[in-house]
Amino acid sequence: MTAETGVDVSTARALIADNPGVLVVDVRTPGEFASSHIPDAVNLPLDQVNAHLRRVVADAGGTMLLICQSGGRASQAHAALTRAGLTGVVVLEGGMNAWTGAGAPTTSSAAGRPRWGLERQVRLVAGGLVATSVLAGVWWPPARFVAGFVGAGLTFSALTNTCAMGMALARLPCNRGERFDIDAAVARLRGGPARA
Repeated sequence: MTAETGVDVSTARALIADNPGVLVVDVRTPGEFASSHIPDAVNLPLDQVNAHLRRVVADAGGTMLLICQSGGRASQAHAALTRAGLTGVVVLEGGMNAWTGAGAPTTSSAAGRPRWGLERQVRLVAGGLVATSVLAGVWWPPARFVAGFVGAGLTFSALTNTCAMGMALARLPCNRGERFDIDAAVARLRGGPARA
């Protein structure tokens, strides 16, 4: 493996096909993961990576391919894992958006209709706050400052490649899924992927 930190979809597919020991780790929320994910991927949400960093680094072995929706959260996980000493970690450039856009295979564990991705939820909440504050500003002019605050937050989010609103939304019950078992996720990291 080279020192590169990102791989495109075709490289990722070849990496998975040629090396059965590759750990495909999806750092999206359990709700997003249940809607659609790469077959045999391990769901380890970004907040759990950070909360259990030492454990993840101690138990993970081999090459790890990190995935999120568009690449931002996977890049954050990559930075945390490599700072903690883990090597052989790469990020799928463009995340699940690129993976599904290339027609690569996915699977679902969600019953019923798919859930919205976290980034789509952020756009809905931010857009709703801006529209509501502008409309409320007609009757109460100071309300327009809410729109400015949201705009400043989105700018900060883009500059730092972080998203406080997204992390807050990730804690909602609809994004947590029925249950998340950190022990099972770490055990999958230790033993490698469960190939069907």
